[in-house]
Amino acid sequence: MNQEQESSDEVLTINPELAQRVLEELGQNVYLCYQCIKCTNGCPAGEYFDWQPNQIMRALQLGQEDIALHSQTPWLCASCQTCTTRCPQDLDITAIMEFLTREALERGIKPIVPEVDGFNKAFMREVHLWGRSYELGLMVEMKVRNIGRRSLMEDMDLGVRVIAKNKMPFLPKYVRAPKKVKPVPGAASAVAYYPGCSLHSTSSEYNVSTKAVCEELGLKLIEPEGWVCCGSSAAHRSDPYEALRLPMENLRLIEQGGFSEVTMPCAACFSRHKAAQYEIRHHKDRREAMDKAMDYQYQDLVQVNTLIDTIHQRITPDGLAQKVKRNLDGMRVVCYYGCLLTRPPQVTEAKHPENPTGMDELMEALGLQVSDWSYKTTCCGAAHSLTRPDIVLDLSSKLIEHAREAGAEAIVVSCPLCHTNLDARQFQMKLEQPMPVLYLTQLMSIALGLPEKTAALHKNLVDPRPLLRSKGFLTD
Repeated sequence: MNQEQESSDEVLTINPELAQRVLEELGQNVYLCYQCIKCTNGCPAGEYFDWQPNQIMRALQLGQEDIALHSQTPWLCASCQTCTTRCPQDLDITAIMEFLTREALERGIKPIVPEVDGFNKAFMREVHLWGRSYELGLMVEMKVRNIGRRSLMEDMDLGVRVIAKNKMPFLPKYVRAPKKVKPVPGAASAVAYYPGCSLHSTSSEYNVSTKAVCEELGLKLIEPEGWVCCGSSAAHRSDPYEALRLPMENLRLIEQGGFSEVTMPCAACFSRHKAAQYEIRHHKDRREAMDKAMDYQYQDLVQVNTLIDTIHQRITPDGLAQKVKRNLDGMRVVCYYGCLLTRPPQVTEAKHPENPTGMDELMEALGLQVSDWSYKTTCCGAAHSLTRPDIVLDLSSKLIEHAREAGAEAIVVSCPLCHTNLDARQFQMKLEQPMPVLYLTQLMSIALGLPEKTAALHKNLVDPRPLLRSKGFLTD
C-alpha cells in the first residue's frame, strides 16, 4: 500500500465512540440524520455559530470529536426546540447539543463559551442555596465571573431601570419543598398556580394581573406552598438529574395537595414540567429513581397547562367575550408565543406547534384586531439574556420590526423571558419608535373593567399607557 492510499484510509476512518455515547445517554441514533438541513435552515441562532447544526450532526456520524466537542455551536444553542420539532427523523437535536456541552466538560475540555457555562453553574448554585432563582445574586455573580471577558458596565443601564421599577427583590427567599403535603382545602375545584421565580420578581406585573383576571373570571387559583425552581435552561443543559428532580418535586406536592391541574404562566416552567412528565412516562427506570428520591410514588394525576390553555379551556373565548366591559376594538396587535409554549409537540401536546392560535382567540374576544404573522414562535434569544445580550438584542429587535411590518401597534406575550427581551431591552435597541409589549393578562384586566392598578402597567419599561389612552381604553 503506497503513502497516498494510507492517507486516504485515514480520512475514511470513522470513530463511533461519541455517537455511541449519545445513544447510551439520550437514546438518539445520530446515524438516522440524512442531512436534510431543516435544523440549520430553521435555526434562529445559526448566524452566530461556527459550525451549523447539520454539520455538527455529520461530525458526530464521522466521529470528528475535534469539531463536535470544540465547537461554539452547542454552547450558543438557544434551546428553542425548533430543530427538534422539525427533524423528519424525530431526532432530539437540542438534547444532543446540550449533551455535547456536558461531554466536553467531563473530558476536561474548557467551555468554548465560558459565559454560558458560568451562567449554568451560577444559576444552579442559587437554586440549590435558596430553592428558587435569586435574580440579583445571579446577576452579581455573572458580573464577577465575566471579569476580563465582558465589560462590568454591560447591562448596568438595564439593571438600573429594572430596580427603579421595583421589579427586583434585594433579598432572596429561602424555600424548600415539604416532604409531605396535606390535602389543600378546595383543591378539587381549583387550579394549582405555579408562578415560577420570575413572576415573584422581574415579572411581578404578570403575577398581579394574572391573579386579578382569574379572580374576576371566577377561576380559583391556589399557589402551592413550598414550590421550588424548575431549573430552567441551566438544569437541562448542565444537570439532567436535577432537570428531572426539581419539576417532579413540584408535581409531587401539587398532586399530594389534591389538584388535578396546574397552570404555569412562564413558558420555561411549563416546558420543564412537561418534559419531566414526558420523561417519566417513557423511562420506567427514571420514574422509579424519582419515586425513590422523593419517597413518594407519583401517580401522574396532574395536568400541566399553560395559562393560555387554562383560560381557553375553562372560560373559553366566548365566555371571556361575555365578561368584557371595555371593548378593545381599534387596537392592532400580534401575539407572540415564543419557543417553549408549543415545542416540541410530543412533549407539550400542542396541536399546532408552528401556528398556535389560542392566545389570538382570547385577544380577539377582547375586541382587539389580531394580525397574523409568521413569527409567533420565532426565538427571541431568551436563554442568552445574561450570557450573550448581543444575540438577544439582534433577535428581539428583528421581532419588533416584523411586528411593525405586520401592522401591529403592540405585541402581546405570555412569557416573562420573552417580555424581558422584547420590552425591557428596547431602549438598548435604539429604535426610532418603541413598541409596547403587554402580557395577555394586562389587556384582559383592562377589558374586564378592573382597576388600572391590577394591570400594573407602570411596571412595563416601554410605557403602554400613552397608546392605551389614545385608544380610549384608560380613563385617567
